Amino acid sequence: MPAPQRILSPRRTERETEDFDRSLRPRSLDEYVGQKEVIKNLRVYLQAARSRGEAVDHVLLSGPPGLGKTTLANLVAKEMGTELVATSGPAIERPIDLLVLLRSLGPRDVLFIDEIHRMSRTVEEILYPAMEDLAFDRIISKGVRKRAVRHKIEPFTLVGATTRSGSLSAPLRSRFGILFHLEFYPPEELAQIIQGSAKRLKIELNLEGAQEIAGRCRGTPRIANRLLRRVRDFAQVQGHKVICHDLARDSLDQMGIDRGGLDRLDQRILRSLTESFAGKAVGLNTLAAAVGEDPFNLEEQYEPFLLNNGFIQKTPRGRMATQRAFRHLGVPHPSLQEDAS
Repeated sequence: MPAPQRILSPRRTERETEDFDRSLRPRSLDEYVGQKEVIKNLRVYLQAARSRGEAVDHVLLSGPPGLGKTTLANLVAKEMGTELVATSGPAIERPIDLLVLLRSLGPRDVLFIDEIHRMSRTVEEILYPAMEDLAFDRIISKGVRKRAVRHKIEPFTLVGATTRSGSLSAPLRSRFGILFHLEFYPPEELAQIIQGSAKRLKIELNLEGAQEIAGRCRGTPRIANRLLRRVRDFAQVQGHKVICHDLARDSLDQMGIDRGGLDRLDQRILRSLTESFAGKAVGLNTLAAAVGEDPFNLEEQYEPFLLNNGFIQKTPRGRMATQRAFRHLGVPHPSLQEDAS
């Protein structure tokens, strides 16, 4: 069953177009907020490659969705003064699809492959000689006679993006010279991003309003920009010209997003674990039935954030709520109740 669209989903929703995302992206590395170590090192690699007149080495970007991997790929091409050719792993179905892309590249162009871990092994093997030798072999068959014709391609940079670096094959990973892992953003950096987006969207927003939104967007710029647009809707309908702390707080509360960045189903999951099951371990199917959600969607869409932020933990016996979950909901932990009795 496909997962429903969520306002807190880190992935681009059906109505969020690439063009709209692009309008809010930084236009240079100087405008990029956050990921300081990544940006600092990337500057060095790009400057060195430009000074040598070479293509920058192949770059692998890993990390959760919505953190700016596509943005960084665009900035690599812009800083190098070359073109970006973008595609995704699932879109490259046959080796010929990849060969066409490789032949279209100009000198030092950037080929960006999102979800690169989802490429088929047959297509992946075409990349190996292209990345290392700037060439690929095409098999020509005439009757029973076969021969390989080698095609040279221009020096290029492959920027691969993955949300599941563990699913990437070792041979492909080893061919990337530059590897970066993107981390979730702290609230202060998200507030800067929100203020910059508000300026581009011509939204009046004060610092306190930006900080309130930043605290509820799960450390993810894409979610931050989405919540900013939704809070703008509340401000417009209610006749407010400036998004302040109180307006942002009330709007997000009305959307069902609490101060921990949890939506109503997140909260229902924690309520079920803390109250209905009293902190005991619960199997995935049992938990899914209790909250009325498909087990696959529960595991893929909801669990990662709750696990990464310490609200739940996995044990051999199933899912359990942590102390943080009890504190967040204001529910007494069963062990405290036993001690009191």
